[in-house]
Amino acid sequence: MKQLTPTKGKLLISDSSILLDAVFSRTVLLLAEHNAKGSVGFILNKPLNLSLQDIIPEAHTNFRIYNGGPVEQDNLYFLHTIPSLIPNSIEIKDGIFWGGDYEALFDLLKSNKVAQTDIRFFLGYSGWEESQLQDEINQKAWTCIENQYGDHLLEKTPSKLWKELMIDLGDEFIIWANAPEDPVMN
Repeated sequence: MKQLTPTKGKLLISDSSILLDAVFSRTVLLLAEHNAKGSVGFILNKPLNLSLQDIIPEAHTNFRIYNGGPVEQDNLYFLHTIPSLIPNSIEIKDGIFWGGDYEALFDLLKSNKVAQTDIRFFLGYSGWEESQLQDEINQKAWTCIENQYGDHLLEKTPSKLWKELMIDLGDEFIIWANAPEDPVMN
């Protein structure tokens, strides 16, 4: 498996070397930004026991909230595939967008015009300074791949995403895909 250079829109898959890391174990992240100053990504497969209504009661929706990462966990972020409905969205790549007009979003939520497969909410984000992410990739903490799902990424079942991608990577990754989450349980 050839390691790709991290760029905006690529996926990071946590390697077996960080299986016991409480935040990043068995995670898949979407890189929302990557440049000379650093990187920003969101963990796609770590749902919290919170809904949007739990933290914003006027949202009137039970859309699940995900742990985006350990940085700024008191801030709400969102990724989506509906830029025509949410003005001021920033395209990450392949039809996946970051943020946008909160008022427009909440109007859409109140009128039930957004499906859970169109949007994902996060508390916090994952961030790296300058060369920090590349250093972690060089240490084999992450495998960087293309987003093979395009704008269907948010439709993927979060609980199966890491394992599915590990199996797709093949070879030595398959053994980790089938290993128990807690190695002591082996």
